[in-house]
This record gives sequence, structure tokens and C-alpha cells, in this order.
Amino acid sequence: MTFWENLTLAFKGGGGSMRPPLGRSYIGTYGGASLSGDAPFSYEGRVREAYVENAIAQRAVRIVAEGVGGAPLLPVDDTAAALVQTSSAGQSLLETIAAHLLLHGNSYVQVMAGGDGQPDELYALRPDRVTIEPDAKGWPVAYVYRAGEHVTRFAARDAMGRAAIIHLKAFHPTDDHYGLGCLGAAAKAVAVHNAAAKWNKAILDNAARPSGALVYDPGVEGSALTGEQFDRLKAEMEASFAGSGNAGRPMLLEGGLKWQSMSLSPADMDFVALKEAAAREIALAFGVPPMLLGLPGDNSYANYREANRALWRLTILPLAGKILDGLGDALRAWWPDLVLAVDRDQIPALSEDRERLWKQVCEADFLTPEEKRAMLGV
Repeated sequence: MTFWENLTLAFKGGGGSMRPPLGRSYIGTYGGASLSGDAPFSYEGRVREAYVENAIAQRAVRIVAEGVGGAPLLPVDDTAAALVQTSSAGQSLLETIAAHLLLHGNSYVQVMAGGDGQPDELYALRPDRVTIEPDAKGWPVAYVYRAGEHVTRFAARDAMGRAAIIHLKAFHPTDDHYGLGCLGAAAKAVAVHNAAAKWNKAILDNAARPSGALVYDPGVEGSALTGEQFDRLKAEMEASFAGSGNAGRPMLLEGGLKWQSMSLSPADMDFVALKEAAAREIALAFGVPPMLLGLPGDNSYANYREANRALWRLTILPLAGKILDGLGDALRAWWPDLVLAVDRDQIPALSEDRERLWKQVCEADFLTPEEKRAMLGV
């Protein structure tokens, strides 16, 4: 920095507010990538394996995202509430943002203003299509959206300095621009779970055991099957006896052939434990208690109730708070007093906590009625 720049900042009082330079990301738009040498990676491929093909991962994401989208909010300005609680591309805006943060680690919300300068709509952009365009020091100045052959550049702020794109991201310890999703942490468990499911299906397709082996008895002469006989026998086996559709069909053997049954040991067939362990790792990556996903364990009513409460306390409420804080910070340019927050009193899973608080406050004789009302938010 030059002498005149330092002098100008000193007179303006801005010497202590200079932004440090940021490093350019070497990961790209997918912050959920694995750093263990698994590249090249594909966000769409991992979403297909986890969310599209894996029931555990999809259900975990839906539980958290739908919980965030359906969480009751504290009363705010009607126009601002309508913006936040609207739908984006036919689905809940908050639910879409939550799903993007869980899977990708980033969520980009476009603020579309009308002719009067007021926001008309908030639209959640697909995060895998957005690339951050930094300035010379690495700070974002624009967002480039690519959909096929169409490329659109959105400035980070409008002419009046208000946010045009709201970038919400999960924490990434090694990236200054992009957040870290849960797909990278759950990728190996998803692969194990999918592989176990495919293996079990293949076992069932083969009558839950290896079909067996045809053994040729050479007899006293010690002869062997000719090549033509072997090919004919193999073709007949594949056409008439292979596959689940031919399971149980009786086999007619010629002279010199006998059937030797084969089977797997119970330990070889026990992929249930393997799938359960992988499913628990997937649930852990997305912050969902395993019993809420139907996994066997200590499933009782009391444990289920505690698990549901833990889901709200440890996963849904922190994620909803992160999203609402980010939206509120951006929208305060239009509504200075706007505060977006979840109304915890309206959450059924936390009703017991509220009852306990009311009881404790009511039994506090050293508090005045006004102080009790203030503590209870009445």
C-alpha cells in the first residue's frame, strides 16, 4: 500500500478495518469434496449415489430439510415473512436452502427486486452451477451462474450496496470461498451401504446361495467332455436354469454328470450388520439419530422421544438459525429492525423443555410477576 493510501485511511479512521486478502479456492464449486486423493470427483455423481439411490441418506436429508422448512417463525413484518416463507421453484425456500447446505455446503439466494426497489422474490440457485468471482484480494465481487450454454453474472451487491446474492455456507477449514457439505464425509459409508444392498440382491437373485457345480464323472475310461459338449452344456445351463426366473426348476442330467450343491456359511451371508454400521455412519454425517431412520437398536418410546428432541436441539435449530441469520442480515437493508428466528414455543418436540422452564420460573418466589413474564417471553 502506498504512502498516500495509508495517509487517507488514517484521516478516515479506516486503518484498522482493512480486509485481509483471501486465498483462491483450489477445490472449485463443490466444497464437499474429499481431500484424501479421491479426485476427480463429481457432485452430481455423489448426489445420485447418496440422495437418489440410498434410502438412509435421502431420508436423513429430508428429515432435516423438512424440519427447517416447517419450523415456526417468530412474528415479523408481513412482507418479509412472505419472502422467507415463500416457495422457490415449487418447493419451500427454507427447505431448499437447508438441503443445499447439507449436500453441497453452499446455498446461493438471489434477491430479485421490483421497480420500486423492494424485494419481490428470493430464489435459491443450484449451488453446483455457481462460481464465485473474486477481486484482486480474493473477496467475492460477483457470482457466475452456468446452466448449460447460458452464463449469467450476478454482482454481489446492487447499485445501492445491498446484497443481490445471499451466500450461505457451512464452515470449511481450508477454503475461504466455499463451504463444506456432508457428502464427502458420508461418501464411503454410502458406497458400503449401496454395495451391501447390491450384494444381497445378487444373492437373492441366485436363490440365496451359489447355484452349485456340475461335476463330470469320467468313469473307468477316464474320458473328458469335448469342447463341443462343454459349450452346449454351458449354453443350456444359461438358457434354462440361470437367473431368478428359473429358480427351483428341476434339472435333467445326462450320463456322467452329477450336481454338487454349494452354499454360503451364515457368516458370509451376514451383511445385515455391515449395512447397519454403514447406515449409522450416514445418519451421523447428516446429524440424524439412527433410530429416527428406522435402524434397529434401543428403540423405545422414551428413547425415540429423546432422539427427536436431540434432532431439533443439535441439528435442525442450529441449521435453521444459520439460515435465518444470513437471510435476516441481508434483508435488513430494506427492513432495519428485521429479526428472523424460530419460535421455540411452537415446536412440539421441545414442549417438555418449555413446561420445565415454566414450572421453575413459577416456583421462584423471589421473582416479581413482571420478571417472570420477561423470562418466559410473555
